[in-house]
Amino acid sequence: MQYINIDEGKLHIVFGITDKDQIKLLHFSAAEFDEGTLCKEPQFIDEMFQLVQINFSGYNRPYEKHGNKHIVTAPGYTLTYKDMQDTRNAIGRRLVITQTDKETGAYVVTTWQFYEGTQIVRMWNEVFNEGTETQTLEYLSSFYYAGIEKEGNGSTDEKLELRICHNGWQKEMNWKTYSFPDLGLGQTQPTVYQRTSKTIEVTNTGNWSTKEYLPMGYLANKEADSALYWQIEHNGSWHYEIGDQNRHFYVAVSGPTEIQSHWYKVLEPGDSFCSVPVAVGVASADFNEAMGELTKYRRQIRRPNKDNENLPVIFNDYMNCLFGDPTSEKEFPLIDAAADAGCEYFVIDAGWYAPGLWWDSVGEWQESRERFPNGIREVTDYIRQKGMIPGVWLELEVMGIECEKAKSVPDDWFFIRHGKRVYDRSRYQLDFRNPAVIDHVNEVVDRVVNEYGVGYIKMDYNIEPGIGTELYADSVGDGLLQHEKAYLDWLDEVFEKYPDLVIENCGSGGLRIDYALLSRYSIQSTSDQEDYINYATIAANAAAGVTPEQAAVWSYPQREKAAEEKGSLRDRADILEETVYNMVNAMLLRIHQSGHLAELSAERFALVKEGIDYYKSIRADIPRALPYWPLGTADSRDSLLASALVTDAKVYVALWRRGGNEGRIVLPLAEAFHGKRPVEVRCAYPVKMPCNFDINPMSGELTVDLPKPVMARIFEITLR
Repeated sequence: MQYINIDEGKLHIVFGITDKDQIKLLHFSAAEFDEGTLCKEPQFIDEMFQLVQINFSGYNRPYEKHGNKHIVTAPGYTLTYKDMQDTRNAIGRRLVITQTDKETGAYVVTTWQFYEGTQIVRMWNEVFNEGTETQTLEYLSSFYYAGIEKEGNGSTDEKLELRICHNGWQKEMNWKTYSFPDLGLGQTQPTVYQRTSKTIEVTNTGNWSTKEYLPMGYLANKEADSALYWQIEHNGSWHYEIGDQNRHFYVAVSGPTEIQSHWYKVLEPGDSFCSVPVAVGVASADFNEAMGELTKYRRQIRRPNKDNENLPVIFNDYMNCLFGDPTSEKEFPLIDAAADAGCEYFVIDAGWYAPGLWWDSVGEWQESRERFPNGIREVTDYIRQKGMIPGVWLELEVMGIECEKAKSVPDDWFFIRHGKRVYDRSRYQLDFRNPAVIDHVNEVVDRVVNEYGVGYIKMDYNIEPGIGTELYADSVGDGLLQHEKAYLDWLDEVFEKYPDLVIENCGSGGLRIDYALLSRYSIQSTSDQEDYINYATIAANAAAGVTPEQAAVWSYPQREKAAEEKGSLRDRADILEETVYNMVNAMLLRIHQSGHLAELSAERFALVKEGIDYYKSIRADIPRALPYWPLGTADSRDSLLASALVTDAKVYVALWRRGGNEGRIVLPLAEAFHGKRPVEVRCAYPVKMPCNFDINPMSGELTVDLPKPVMARIFEITLR
């Protein structure tokens, strides 16, 4: 076998060209390649180590027990190597590999784009049908790699650790760590080749791209001190799996599939199809390092925008405040208070377009004169007079079943299955492939920007239309994928027309946290979590799913009476701690201020303003900082939580206590210091509510006493 070695910093890649002219991906790791770790039996080489898995209908898949595994696909296992182009562009190194299949006439082009300054490669595959027969594509990988376990001599039961980010409404960013036996892939015949039909599958099907999981994975080999991690950059159905094949384990990462997603694509002669892009990186067996690399990469692929440079403070009237019931009368005192606190955007959330109950009538997005007797422009003009930029809430991808426009337009405006419009929660899903739908949503955006004076849109999405639409598509999954690509194209057009317009990505909070959308949107709602104490888990973990400068976190101090009545707030000091805790949740990310600020006591309002003022003093560091978790990612059952942002000169630390018998927290920060020493440590927020702390400059441990059951603090450490 002829080897092709690719080394880019810590990233070591080895391809093999066999005597049958097949290209094999033999190595993709932070560890050096050891040829002796590969399964060498000739009968297994042909069926393993494919660079691409691609499956057409009607072709044999020999070897192995497949089950639902995407291995030994056809023509995946028969592709032959044609050539590799190895070039560099303004971003970094670029590999373009072409394989052909004699029987079908298809060829596959694999593109790997490296990014300077990261250990990450962005990848996608494109298949072309140059044969004479129509082919039906059932599966196409974006990344496939067999041998993920091969470094080190120990058992995979012990040395491999998989982290999966569970996600859900009000339960976002929930990282869990598993061994392979935990997930049903323990070694059961260690003296012979392990082969089983079992796989570890992490899948999304539908238009809420992160309703159960983030499209990410992290796999550490603790013995070899290496890690592999990936993210799928798609706003709909996606899938990744880990399984075994002839002694080795593999990972297969893709967009939609026929088995999991009801997707297939018919390729007539001359047609082509491109997989969704994925990013794959390597690191030491250190989650902090891996997420730091992903953070750097995410910043490179993101649309350049002022919002992620300046990090303005946003007030939104929804959460634990007006809850979708705005009126001019209610807004004016909130606007005054938000301006006095130092907010820079003011967003009028849901309800501004209709009187009373509005859920099933949305879709035309016209101002409600019952709520705003003098028009919404009176309110947005007042927001600008107070030195803030106004915003509104929209949910443009849906129309309510009682919307008059929905009753008059053709069915092909909407998702259709079995000849019927798709319903979910009393709403229809608009189909962005339809030019008339694009005209409709463009009219709404133009109106709110030019007539209502808006500079910020909270773009929400609160339904799940399921597997897709049957109209004008080979499969319902194909219809969904076409719609999602059309939605991205539309977003690109909006930002081209309005480059300074800030649009927030919200999907019932954090149910659309994917970097197809977040490479375009500058800011992401992290949750609809209504309990500030539980929000700390989401806030602490947020920077693993999204860059810190894109992660919007609610801060919503409660009304005085509500704060006094809350069981955990027993005295005045506890009520002040509630305000501080709320602010700490957001202060190392993006502040989404809310709550009835106009009804807070002067003392509590001063804590809000202090938090915002301090945030403004450090926010220039946030877009350059990397995340760090001195205690590991947070769990909803933890009583002590911590997260940090690290720059060359500073470490900013957020600490939380929520119950428990122990109020002392010891943070190992030496790795975050990168060989530097702390020369100044201070409790940066709140200044007038100190707590005891100490730092050991030799060990790098910061020790903090949090004596009250519910409290939080921000620490700032200066390094030299």
